[in-house]
Amino acid sequence: MKKIFLVGLILVAMVTGLFANGGSEEQGKVLNIYCWNTEFQDRFEAYYADKVPADVTVNWIITPNADNAYQNKLDEALLQQESAAADDRIDIFLVEADYALKYVDTPYTLDVMKDIGLTKADLAEQYQYTKDIMTDSNGKLKGVSWQACPGGFIYNRAIAKDVLGTDDPAAVQKALENWEKFDDVAAKSKAKGYFMLSGFDDAFRVFSDNMKSPWVVNDKINIDPAIERWIDMTKTYTDKGYNNKANLWSAESWSGALNGTVFGYFGPGWFVDFCLGPATLADPDAPKTLGNGTYGNWGLVKGPEGFSWGGTWICGATGSDNIELIRDIMYTLTCDKDTLVSIATELGDFTNNEAAMAEIAASDYGNTFLKGQNHIAQFLDSATSIDRSNMSPYDQGMAEKLQNSFSDYFNGNVSKSEAWYNFYTAVLELYPNLKK
Repeated sequence: MKKIFLVGLILVAMVTGLFANGGSEEQGKVLNIYCWNTEFQDRFEAYYADKVPADVTVNWIITPNADNAYQNKLDEALLQQESAAADDRIDIFLVEADYALKYVDTPYTLDVMKDIGLTKADLAEQYQYTKDIMTDSNGKLKGVSWQACPGGFIYNRAIAKDVLGTDDPAAVQKALENWEKFDDVAAKSKAKGYFMLSGFDDAFRVFSDNMKSPWVVNDKINIDPAIERWIDMTKTYTDKGYNNKANLWSAESWSGALNGTVFGYFGPGWFVDFCLGPATLADPDAPKTLGNGTYGNWGLVKGPEGFSWGGTWICGATGSDNIELIRDIMYTLTCDKDTLVSIATELGDFTNNEAAMAEIAASDYGNTFLKGQNHIAQFLDSATSIDRSNMSPYDQGMAEKLQNSFSDYFNGNVSKSEAWYNFYTAVLELYPNLKK
């Protein structure tokens, strides 16, 4: 599919009267929501659907992220937003942290406060970094999220007992508190017949989120030392058999969680219950209880380094005729404390409300997937320290090209220098405005 450049999007938007006016005053009869999976849909159906006016139809346009398909479809629809019939226009679309900036500084996203109507008081308990990511160069907030995404190391308790003699989170954290100790446990796990990680990409987000400098500095590609460390560690783990050479999201990666061969996975709250939990079920149609596969026999620790990963933001689309409904959806799902407590305790998300998370952290809440462990308490300190000041519009492309280029190096098919050459070639093709 032909690449749609953001410049084109902006130029089209700037010359349209519709976009200058922000949107319609009338209530539309169709609410069109663009997203890439069912995560938001599940939360919408559980915590908001019964509030949708009876005469409004909710239309979900779900396009998987693979091969940039979601962004391509979204961009095409945004180009047609002005000329589209009212019932066909985008009302809400979702974005991820990796490419949020692509849409934040454009007229396609409505100002959450001025255009949609949320107030500073409404947004006061949201974690600041979740607002910083979606704030444009003029200080306008362009999207809100129901989740904050501090991460940790989610480990198989049975493997921990076999390798370390204990599955207690405090003891496991002590054994994994830095990368040197993590490497030692990886060697011990290998000796016992286990993989420490499922594959190449498992630890990538831990290192990339701890970068001290951005991917691009003055239009020049910049490689932070944290990325070099990830490459060296992953090559070592691959050569020594500490990982299973699986790619993230692949069937091979998930199989290690179900069959009990992988010690653990790095991930945030959404990864725990939305991704890893279902992958551990021997019978996905049976109750999610201990004994169904490895479900319920996992634990969570901080691991060698704190990090965050991802997040999904709700954006109101300029030109929507459902502004009042968008405001209520945003308020209910991202500002209302009771709703955010429910999402956290029932679905496992670390939600975007400091008061709600502090309340759960101090309670007797236990996550069934984590054998009753209170993962909110585990994540609490990390959430307030998340810093996304190094974000840039190039983050997604850089990360993807790096991981793709170095998989051949990890597998021994190319040298390290050849992998770097392939990376730079791919990046400069994707971003011809940059230099090596």
